[in-house]
Amino acid sequence: MTSPTRRSLLAAGTAAAALGALPRLASAQAVTLAQIKASGELKIGCEAAYVPFTYRQDGRIVGYDVELADIFCKALGVRPNFIDTAWAGVIPSLYAKKFDVIMSSMSYTKERLERVAFTIPYAEASQALLVRAGDADKIKAPADLNGRTIAVKLGSPGQILQERINTSLKTAGGPGFKELRTFDDHPSAYVALAQNRVDGVLNTLPTLAMVLKDAPGRYAIVKGMGADNWAGIAARKEDTEIVAFLDGELKKLRADGTLARLQEKWFGFRMNLSDTVPTFS
Repeated sequence: MTSPTRRSLLAAGTAAAALGALPRLASAQAVTLAQIKASGELKIGCEAAYVPFTYRQDGRIVGYDVELADIFCKALGVRPNFIDTAWAGVIPSLYAKKFDVIMSSMSYTKERLERVAFTIPYAEASQALLVRAGDADKIKAPADLNGRTIAVKLGSPGQILQERINTSLKTAGGPGFKELRTFDDHPSAYVALAQNRVDGVLNTLPTLAMVLKDAPGRYAIVKGMGADNWAGIAARKEDTEIVAFLDGELKKLRADGTLARLQEKWFGFRMNLSDTVPTFS
């Protein structure tokens, strides 16, 4: 299974630095739906290395995002054109008009909300904990992590989250983690979990769902490790017509059950999505 290395803090920092050089966004000319229809395609930026959202299979980009894009592009009367892009440069490339939207499980952050216009959520992006199936009745919440050995990927959001969890455990009077082990990639952490060298691995819920799908009966997922978060489709700030269209399509697909069926197909479960774009203080 492909490891979501693009979620690293280094990549996020690189993207943020690149964004700082961008001009004010509101002054740009908006792209209209009529222009997209006339072109015959919706150009979609992605990083095709994130199973099962956007990834390559037999030379083609496939995944949950691709199948979803097929649906709303059909409603628009155009074809989707996914453009594989290095994640560190995906937002600058959006503003360079190399594509019209970003669709590759982009989670909401305060910094991104300041730079792009997001649709309502179409996927979960919350952190969860992978544990052995035999420990599912022992580890049910962050409070159960006192005295446990936890694994994270170097530079991942889980590495930041574990600090908050450990501090919270100690503030509540507990001993905190027994040990924190850091790995260069998530698959190595999963191996350590299977070998009883760690008690849990932090990662995003959709990614861990794929681990469960690939190894049925071996692991379990503990939710509620951090604040809920989701992923949306990103567009340029001025392209409000595009965002409004996509919001409308996502609401239709949620209402008629199509989105839930796609989630069951690609992730094995139905996601709990917010109705609105989250805000950050």
